[in-house]
Amino acid sequence: KVVAPKKAKLAEAEAELAVQMAKLEEKRAELKAVSDKLQALKDELDAMVQKKQELADNIDLCGKKLERAEQLIGGLGGERSRWTSLAAELGQAYTRVTGDILLSSGVVAYLGAFTVTYREKCIGEWIQLCNEKGIPCSEGFTLDATLGKPVLIRDWQIAGLPVDSFSTDNGIIVSNGRRWPLMIDPQGQANKWVKNMEKDHKLAVIKLSDTNFVRTLENCIQFGHPALLENVGEQLDPILETILLKQTFKQGGVELIRVGENVIEYSPDFRFYITTRLRNPHYLPEVAVKITLLNFMITPEGLTDQLLGIVAAQERPELERKKNELILESAANNRALKEIEDKILEVLSSSEGNILEDETGIKVLSSSKTLSIEISEKQVIAEATSKEIDDTRNGYVPVAEHSATLFFTIADLANIEPMYQYSLTWFTDLYIRSIRDSDKSDELALRIHNLNDHFTYSIYKNVCRSLFEKDKLLFSFVLTVQLMTRRGEVDDAEWRFLLTGGVGLDNPNPNPAPAWLSDKSWGEIVRASDLPSGGMGGLHADVTANTEAFKAFYDSTSPQLETLPGVWEDKLNDMQKLILLRCLRPDKMVPRVQQFVADHMGQRYTEPPTFDLPGSYSDSHSCAALIFVLSPGADPMASLLKFAEAEGYSGDRAPQTISLGQGQGPIAEKLIKEAMVNGTWVVLQNCHLYTSWLSRLEFITEEVIVPDQTHKDFRLWLTSYPTDDFPVSILQNGVKMTNEPPKGLRNNLLRSYLNDPISDPSFFRSCKTPQRWEKLLFALCFFHGLIQERRNFGPLGWNIPYEFNESDLRISVRQMQMFLNDYEELPLPALTYLCGQCNYGGRVTDDWDRRLLGSLLSICYSESTVLE
Repeated sequence: KVVAPKKAKLAEAEAELAVQMAKLEEKRAELKAVSDKLQALKDELDAMVQKKQELADNIDLCGKKLERAEQLIGGLGGERSRWTSLAAELGQAYTRVTGDILLSSGVVAYLGAFTVTYREKCIGEWIQLCNEKGIPCSEGFTLDATLGKPVLIRDWQIAGLPVDSFSTDNGIIVSNGRRWPLMIDPQGQANKWVKNMEKDHKLAVIKLSDTNFVRTLENCIQFGHPALLENVGEQLDPILETILLKQTFKQGGVELIRVGENVIEYSPDFRFYITTRLRNPHYLPEVAVKITLLNFMITPEGLTDQLLGIVAAQERPELERKKNELILESAANNRALKEIEDKILEVLSSSEGNILEDETGIKVLSSSKTLSIEISEKQVIAEATSKEIDDTRNGYVPVAEHSATLFFTIADLANIEPMYQYSLTWFTDLYIRSIRDSDKSDELALRIHNLNDHFTYSIYKNVCRSLFEKDKLLFSFVLTVQLMTRRGEVDDAEWRFLLTGGVGLDNPNPNPAPAWLSDKSWGEIVRASDLPSGGMGGLHADVTANTEAFKAFYDSTSPQLETLPGVWEDKLNDMQKLILLRCLRPDKMVPRVQQFVADHMGQRYTEPPTFDLPGSYSDSHSCAALIFVLSPGADPMASLLKFAEAEGYSGDRAPQTISLGQGQGPIAEKLIKEAMVNGTWVVLQNCHLYTSWLSRLEFITEEVIVPDQTHKDFRLWLTSYPTDDFPVSILQNGVKMTNEPPKGLRNNLLRSYLNDPISDPSFFRSCKTPQRWEKLLFALCFFHGLIQERRNFGPLGWNIPYEFNESDLRISVRQMQMFLNDYEELPLPALTYLCGQCNYGGRVTDDWDRRLLGSLLSICYSESTVLE
């Protein structure tokens, strides 16, 4: 009764549960369907939202791309034409690169030691050879265009490399050669350039004479610092062998090199430069193959530019300062532009995918281009300003060209005599002094004339005092001809003919007058008629037709003053008249050359200044040696000691003298060091007798006698006969003098009166009989000059050429004054004997010469001389 009803209710409840569960399942199914639909709608919404975002992103990216594209087009669009043409040029250069690199390799390897003319000739022949062999190369090949980097070259020029193409090529050879450079650098241009270029890289400057040069070199090799070895000779120290050959080896992964006995680490950053001051050194093949030999002799273009800068700086300092600032600014701008261009090309080449999507790259390009435009605008302004400055500077170009001609004229004097060496520093100092001292003028043409005139005569005076008498007229003549050549007034072929007489080949024209015209002279006349200028054309025919007229000219005692036969007086210029005189009467060339110089340069260029010791002293300073270049019979010591006494160097301060010879070197060095401290003078005599010590003397003058350690009154005087072993640096930087009897009776008399003791007023006025004294003194000086001048006539003057000198005159003058003071009567026999038999006659060994000397002296020492 209890269970049954409950079971029934359970069944009823279960049935109802089943119904409800069925409904629940139905509702769940409906809910699931709705949920699924909702999820689908949500997914669709998310997809639509994402698509919307993508579209928005694409719109934004497209906007940015458009903006970047505009930036690129605006920024690089202007480069299109330039890059298109550059690409075309590079395409052409690519086809010619084989030949150009071949030619460049040849220049670097072989042509460094040669002059610009020979280099151009070789390159021209090589280009022709390349064309014949079918090797493509540039017709207008230059080393600069193939291997040069404009920005780097500009930096070199700022550091002191001359601006001409020859020097630029030298710089390229230095930077591209596999072997270390040895630069022939007589004017110090390469030295200056290397020192300026490497000064920020801890450059070590050494010489072979330095005691610790090996230690310094080892440090440079280890730490990668550059080294400059200065003033080497024709032999290099064997310890440099491994360095020059770069004989490195690896040990434990480290690159090493053996220097002498030491093995040291070799830094790849090490750079080695060698320079020599020798003008024309001869290096043996075993030396030449180890180095890149370079000719750094300054060129006319490079020197003209330097001199133009100096004269502009002196005349218009504000313009020259502005010009130098613009050069530095322009170099910095060009360097920045090159870096920007490299950066742009790097970004363009390294960008992956679409360049428009590289925001960083676009920013770099945009900022670079903006900076590039700013720099380009600055460059335009700078170039306009530079052009204005150049127009003003170029007004002084005639001065610079004229002065450069003078320098190359005096530089060639070393071919005549090794002691005739002059440095560019000495030349520029004289140039600056001349600019300051010459007459000023607001009119540019007059100012240029004043500058040229003053500097030319200044050079003439300063060079003449260091020349032997035999070379002074030659120097005047060469100076005149070189200046005329620069103005286009002298034909080069005619100048060479005057010097050489032409090359003698078979002469088909028979000699019309063998009785008086030699075959040699006739051959020269025929060759002169065929000179390329044509000015002397028909000369040999006219000589044949008018033999008598030319014979009269030939027989004249002074043909140099005669009018030329026929039409030739009016037809020929002065140079051609010299050539004709050379052909007919070469014995009269000297007076005719004197007249030629006087006509074109002025009389003063034929009258060399007399020996001027005070003037030479005033041009010197404590660190420059004063050098007497000796000739037979010349002894400057008396004049020097007298001058020293006049300057207050006597007693304890008297000049210390020593004659050099074996073992005297250390004593001389000690004297120099003491005098440097005390401010006194040292005289080293006969340097030519101790050539082995001259390298030590060179070291002392360069390294010991320096301004900081030397008393301002100190002077080093040297005397030496000409020798090839005399150090070039001492000659170039010192003040050179010769003390020869001058040429010409007038100059001889003037020299005698200006020399000690006659030049001393107290001595001159101390004679008790001034009338006799002055007349006899003039007679003695005239006699002294007369017997000197007779040597010019060879055996007609004296059978044996005697070296009468100033000491003979000096002792004779002193004896004359002593006798005139001691005797009331005129002691002519005593004076004649002392002078004719002892002072001058003591040198005479030939009986006829002794007789001649006595006859000449009897004319000068006579009663009539005193009474008339």
